[in-house]
Amino acid sequence: MSAAPEAPAAAAPAPAPASKSRSSGTLRKYILTRFLLIFPTIFILVTVVFFVMRSTGDPITAALGGRLTPTQLAERIAAAGYDRPLLVQYLEYLGNIFRGDFGTTFSDGRPVLEILTTYGTATAEIVFFALILALLIGVPFGMIAAANRDRWPDAVLRVLAILGYATPVFFIGLLLKLVFSVQLGVLPVAGRASPAGEVVISKITNPTGFHLLDAIRLGNWELAQDVVSHSILPAVALGLLVGGVFLRLVRTNIIGTLERPYIESARSRGVDEGRLVRVHALRPALVPVITVMGMQIAMSLGGAVLTETTFEWKGLGFILVQYMSSRDFVAVQGIVMVLAVIVAITNFIVDIVAALIDPRVRY
Repeated sequence: MSAAPEAPAAAAPAPAPASKSRSSGTLRKYILTRFLLIFPTIFILVTVVFFVMRSTGDPITAALGGRLTPTQLAERIAAAGYDRPLLVQYLEYLGNIFRGDFGTTFSDGRPVLEILTTYGTATAEIVFFALILALLIGVPFGMIAAANRDRWPDAVLRVLAILGYATPVFFIGLLLKLVFSVQLGVLPVAGRASPAGEVVISKITNPTGFHLLDAIRLGNWELAQDVVSHSILPAVALGLLVGGVFLRLVRTNIIGTLERPYIESARSRGVDEGRLVRVHALRPALVPVITVMGMQIAMSLGGAVLTETTFEWKGLGFILVQYMSSRDFVAVQGIVMVLAVIVAITNFIVDIVAALIDPRVRY
């Protein structure tokens, strides 16, 4: 009698996919590493700013040297502690920063932290508008240039991108004011809002500092329109600077992507060239744009100094020029340091976004 057939062995459980856990672990490690790098970066920036500013002498002599007698000047220097060794002053400065104390200006006696909170939102607002405009210029026109490689649309757009990047911001601002404010009279010449609009905003309880956001909170659409109209020319002047960089970067990366094998395979199947650019090549081409966006924000903050001065946009750049003119090094030191910290934190955020979009970055 034949033996009964054996029951089939139970199938072994499939091993859990390790690639996903490894990827998430790598991402966490990458984020932690980039986050920890912020602190030495900020420390180096604070140190460099402190010693560069002190290389010209003590802040009181720089700000009040021509307005006080030598005796009064010596008394003020001793009272502020600037006659002590430089290392002692540096360590005290670091301790004050950790407590959130950035000092008090000599020219008008205002806490530097108050200046940063008052004018910082204005700079953030104009940089935000400029970056949005730069993306609206750079991405679609970069796609058009790549789709028309080495033809006249590509040549024209590349020349315009170079002009936008190379032309000084203040010169573009003056041209825009001359054409749209003086000759055509369709846009305001300066300021963040009209005098009547500034009065309305000044009466808001707990304002955010962002004029457009405050106008939306009030539900005052006429005020919002006024704020937007004042923002257009400064945003265009600053956005053209960064938009030219984005255009050339998108064009170059889309062209490189279009030469990859999977694109050639899709092209051989008859996929439309426009669809290849929009669907298959755009997303990989945006990763380098996001990666360099941190540097472009740094460029925007630098350009904001000239833009705000040209359009009397009362942000950190505008007030920085005022304090530099009065040689108020305490205010200048605080503003420059905060701008540097903003750049460091922005670069960290950009690195994380790039790692989420393209897993290769985190390796």
